[in-house]
Amino acid sequence: MDMDSASSVVLQALTQATSQDTAVLKPAEEQLRQWETQPGFYSVLLNIFNNHMLDVNVRWLAVLYFKNGIDRYWRRVAPHALSEEEKMSLRAGLITNFNEPVNQIATQIAVLIAKVARLDCPRQWPELIPILLESVKGQDGLQQHRALLTFYHVTKTLASKRLAQDKRLFQDLASGIYSFACSLWSHHTDCFLQQIYARDEAAALSSLERTLLSLKGSKTRTHGMLFLNDSVVWLLRAAGRQVGPDSTCREKLEKTIILYTKVLLDFLEYHPCAFIPLIQRSLEFAVSYVFTPAGEGVTFERFIVQCMNLIKMIVKNDAYKPAKNIDDSKPESLEAHRIKTAFFTHPTLTEIGRRLVSHYFLLTEEELAMWEEDPESFAVEETGGDSWKYSLRPCTEVLFLDIFHNYSQTLTPVLLEMVQNLQGPTSVEDPVQLLMKDAVYNAVGLAAYELFDNVDFDQWFKNQLLGELQVSHHRYKLIRRRVIWLIGQWISVKFKSDLRPLLYEVILSLMQDPDLVFDFLLNSSPPVDDFEFRTEQFLPYLESIFGLLFQLLQQVTECDTKMQVLHVISCVIERVNIQIRPYVGCLVQYLPLLWKQSEEHNMLRCAILTTLIHLVQGLGAESKNLYPFLLPVIQLSTDVSQPPHVYLLEDGLELWLVTLENSPAITPELLRIFQNMSALLGDENLVVEIALKVSPILGAHMFQPLLPAVFRGIVDGERYPVVMSTYLGIMGRVLLQNSSFFSSLLTQMASECNQEMDQLLGSVIEMWVDRMDNITQPERRKLSSLALLSLLPSDNSRFF
Repeated sequence: MDMDSASSVVLQALTQATSQDTAVLKPAEEQLRQWETQPGFYSVLLNIFNNHMLDVNVRWLAVLYFKNGIDRYWRRVAPHALSEEEKMSLRAGLITNFNEPVNQIATQIAVLIAKVARLDCPRQWPELIPILLESVKGQDGLQQHRALLTFYHVTKTLASKRLAQDKRLFQDLASGIYSFACSLWSHHTDCFLQQIYARDEAAALSSLERTLLSLKGSKTRTHGMLFLNDSVVWLLRAAGRQVGPDSTCREKLEKTIILYTKVLLDFLEYHPCAFIPLIQRSLEFAVSYVFTPAGEGVTFERFIVQCMNLIKMIVKNDAYKPAKNIDDSKPESLEAHRIKTAFFTHPTLTEIGRRLVSHYFLLTEEELAMWEEDPESFAVEETGGDSWKYSLRPCTEVLFLDIFHNYSQTLTPVLLEMVQNLQGPTSVEDPVQLLMKDAVYNAVGLAAYELFDNVDFDQWFKNQLLGELQVSHHRYKLIRRRVIWLIGQWISVKFKSDLRPLLYEVILSLMQDPDLVFDFLLNSSPPVDDFEFRTEQFLPYLESIFGLLFQLLQQVTECDTKMQVLHVISCVIERVNIQIRPYVGCLVQYLPLLWKQSEEHNMLRCAILTTLIHLVQGLGAESKNLYPFLLPVIQLSTDVSQPPHVYLLEDGLELWLVTLENSPAITPELLRIFQNMSALLGDENLVVEIALKVSPILGAHMFQPLLPAVFRGIVDGERYPVVMSTYLGIMGRVLLQNSSFFSSLLTQMASECNQEMDQLLGSVIEMWVDRMDNITQPERRKLSSLALLSLLPSDNSRFF
């Protein structure tokens, strides 16, 4: 493509491609697509987006086409790959200057340079990093910023490469640029501090932007990093005191601080031994900000979360714990343990424990308002999976658990003293004490296992907690909610079975107000799901509790809550078994509607399947009345051609099995589901337990369509042990249930394989014996052994 003649036509096509008129846009896009493989096209694009006089939209589009071309045609092995000569010219043109005035285009150029660097740096592009570093040192503000932006994207991209050779190359590169990057970060931080002290917010914001980019560039995901500048703590602390909440710099400053803490967390996670010299300073820094007045007026929520995560990771890091036999410990582990022991003194731990409970565990006005407005959503949000990493309350509770577990001897007396100070009912006129009691009870519930030997929970339940549940004042609702949650935490830890009837009565009274039991249901083991449960104690309350659970299932709206209520219902049905039959009518009528409503919620459907499993077992032969709903559910859940099977298959197979086991007769509708079996067995990555489980019920003839493939799999020595185990199990069932059917199958397969029957049977037996070790389950091994023994009386005894 001739540059002079091509530039104008490409520019015209790009201009038309930015049009809103599809009649103009579509032909231009097609023309550009045809030019993608033409030599010189990307050189023209480079010239166009580097020309700052042209329309911004045209330049933006030129950058995008260039970036897409890198993905498609830059590799040497790609079809229509760019020539090495053109790539050399393009690389030089990309780093001629860093003066792009438009932020969005500058970012895209930085990204595309990083894409080229991923493929070519440092071998084909050794000059990239030196030129970037030289440009960063320049005095021109725009050039420096754009070079920093590019430097960040390049280092981020190179750090993401995973091949061992690439990682070594990047480590060599990082070791050469790390010191410079850190000094650059320190320089811009100093500039920022000077400018913010001088109240020059515009200049400070510009310096802070460069500070952020420098820190990102020096971070390099800790792969090449040793440690950050020693002065960072004081610099950020001073900055925090000078920048008010309404300052234009505040948002960027907080981003910078969070990035700094993330660097520490990444370094600690990936290089715990190299982090040991930083343990003392990191603990002093984090504990000072989070647990002393030093942090007042300076900290913000995300920063506190990061500091708590830092403390938690140091406390529970296995690399910092000596071996049980101290002589087997590594020197670095002993050193880290020594530092931790010296830091976490009795006064320090006491202050951390008290402040966690009395400050961070306290419900805020915002949380109280949320709970009052929507208790169900509030309870669901509190149980979020990984929320401890990002949200303050879950993070606080996880840190409390880790600290308490590792230093229980020091913290147990502290917590028990806080409990003792709150004995007796709390005045409803004292909201501060009510919130404190809620916080302390929360701590006792979280630490239930650690407090097993130190709390007589049965006496506490009878003498204190039971009375608090009976305080009906609306302001005491908060404590009633917390007490029932607390009991739920202790049920599986320490709770006498003799007190169960009293507990059931309490639950019945509280379930009249569902707002109180959401936390109990979502965060606790059901009181029927533990070793101390006695059916005879529960039966007098069965009808009432089951009825209230069903009402609750209808009332709740959150998917997680419905799943947990279904779990409790399943536990009740499983425990009382056939005695549930008089009370399940309404549930049986409701489940089809819930199944339909949950079409987009596969995890809820899994919970419904589990409930159906226990329901079928409880109903026994009467479960045939559920078939109009039950059988289509099984059909869908076990059909591997349907997308939901990824979630539903395991529970669907179990439901299929219990339905067959409890069926009074094998009906045509039941047999129709068996059409799913062929695809199930055909998936060699799937453990198909149902194949063996249904065979005693359906009979060997049901496997007829599958048996040739199973037979060939055995003879050929199926390479997947789990699949081979399944094949052998199926063949064993056939042998034991219908030996004449096996003989006819052997005749058929001998004919297809053009072998004598004795020879083929010998191959099967030889492979069967050789692969017996693939069968790990005792019942499966027994099945195979019996099947092989059944051949002993046959005419083929010479094989034995």
